[in-house]
Amino acid sequence: MKISLIIADDHPALIIGVKHELVEFHTISIVGTASNSREIFELLVKSPCDVLVTDYVMPGGDFGDGLITLSLLRGRYPFLKIIVFTAIDNRAMVAEMVQLGVHAVLSKVDAIDHLISAIYAVYAGATYFSPKFRSTSAVGQHAQIDPIQKLTRREMEAVRLYVSGVSINEIARQFNCSKQTISSQKAAAMRKLGIERDVELFRFAYGMGLLSEGAVQHENPIASDMLLGQG
Repeated sequence: MKISLIIADDHPALIIGVKHELVEFHTISIVGTASNSREIFELLVKSPCDVLVTDYVMPGGDFGDGLITLSLLRGRYPFLKIIVFTAIDNRAMVAEMVQLGVHAVLSKVDAIDHLISAIYAVYAGATYFSPKFRSTSAVGQHAQIDPIQKLTRREMEAVRLYVSGVSINEIARQFNCSKQTISSQKAAAMRKLGIERDVELFRFAYGMGLLSEGAVQHENPIASDMLLGQG
């Protein structure tokens, strides 16, 4: 048995660390690494693999990130086993990943042993979840009472991208729709959440674990100030 693997993350140090931990497992073969969605799809064309270990938030790729990328991957490569290795800490988001057909979701705060176990589990046709997501199966009662559950999948992704610093125009490009549609989705999400100002939306998203503070990108320079309470 030889499990072929691709690792995707926009932090080079993390990729180096994961490769270092996996090198001693002779049944796992790392066929490539990627830093964004474009590189993932290019790699899958050149080097088909059994398992993809990917971050959830990887801005900059031609195919977006998050649920957009995962949905495209499931559509184009239905037999690919996908492990999401993420700093996102929100059960509703995990529930959406599971509904898309993701086979494993791990937290970056988990011990590396969980990633190794997940690789073997998904290759064998099983699922695997971080210990922090296992209670109520991460898609049960906790996800159902999460305020984020009020939002549609598109509204949730529009909010996540926006608070991560992605511009409305760029979100529209990724979703292949008009910027008016994205603005309407953002407004609808804020209305459902009872939020009136962007500063409240940023703080809500950070508090709900939709992003880490370091995830804020340069396209929206006020985001960091808002998260720090300076907005």
